Amino acid sequence: MKKWLTVLCSLFLFSGCSNDNAAPAEEQKEQKDSLKKVSVVLDWTPNTNHTGLYVAKDKGYFEEEGLDVEIITPGETGADQLVASGKADFGISYQEGITQARVQGVPLVSIAAIIQHNTSGFASPAEKNITSPKNFEGKTYGGWGSPVEKAVITSLMNLEKADVEKVGIVNMGDTDFFTAVKRDVDFAWIYYGWTGIEAELRGEKLNMVYLTDYTDKLDYYTPVLATSEKMIDEHSDMVKAFVKATSKGYEFTINKPEEAADILLKAVPDLDSDLVKKSQEWLSTRYQDDAARWGEQKLEVWENYASWMYDNKLLEKELDSKKAFTNDFLPE
Repeated sequence: MKKWLTVLCSLFLFSGCSNDNAAPAEEQKEQKDSLKKVSVVLDWTPNTNHTGLYVAKDKGYFEEEGLDVEIITPGETGADQLVASGKADFGISYQEGITQARVQGVPLVSIAAIIQHNTSGFASPAEKNITSPKNFEGKTYGGWGSPVEKAVITSLMNLEKADVEKVGIVNMGDTDFFTAVKRDVDFAWIYYGWTGIEAELRGEKLNMVYLTDYTDKLDYYTPVLATSEKMIDEHSDMVKAFVKATSKGYEFTINKPEEAADILLKAVPDLDSDLVKKSQEWLSTRYQDDAARWGEQKLEVWENYASWMYDNKLLEKELDSKKAFTNDFLPE
């Protein structure tokens, strides 16, 4: 554009043309300097759970709300710790993590459900014939070492009067799911919207044991958008502006998944294009699902999962669920 204007000036001898070019650039800089800097930390490497954030940034929804938002990929320190310590303003979290944090006195708050229902479950190659929790007997589960894993497996197996002591549980660390189930383990816990979609693209048939097929208590919010009580108390206008713009980003993603996928790929070009586009299409109907609006959370869901965690000795005390989440910042 600048080169074109220079040529135009020389051709038509517009006096002062080159000086006028500097004004818009300076105005843009002043406008950007006036925006409030905000940080949001992801829970994992960028994927389609996060697309609404990238859309809000790309489409200028954050800027419309007076925010200059930096999207950060987490390092060794997770999003919850960074948000709780005030080193980040917002983060991608999970109902499980916020529940445990609050019971331990860490005042994190969920301010929006990114996906309305739990889309995770235990996945295994079809040839292993694991079609229900009963089939976990005699098999090896590969996880990441959290106590909640055995509790969930036990809970599901108890429903079918199966023996959890007959399940081998190993920590597979960062091993790729597809490598692990061929070499080390029989089944693992995945989000179907990413790893399950990848299996479809690979032509590898999976059996899925979804948590929500067995109990409503495990239909919890995962992932969620979180912040701290301090942010809410001291910067409620910023929280409202951030949630409003983010909501617009996810609404766009729901309505235009293909274009939203392209925006994510532009921001994170190392991602697999086919996986992003197919995953985005799969998730587009699940972000809001049966809720009245994107991000809506229900007290019943928080109470159900907290009671399940408490009953399974994953919490030292009961959760005050009403303080763990809020819908107050969602647009009407």
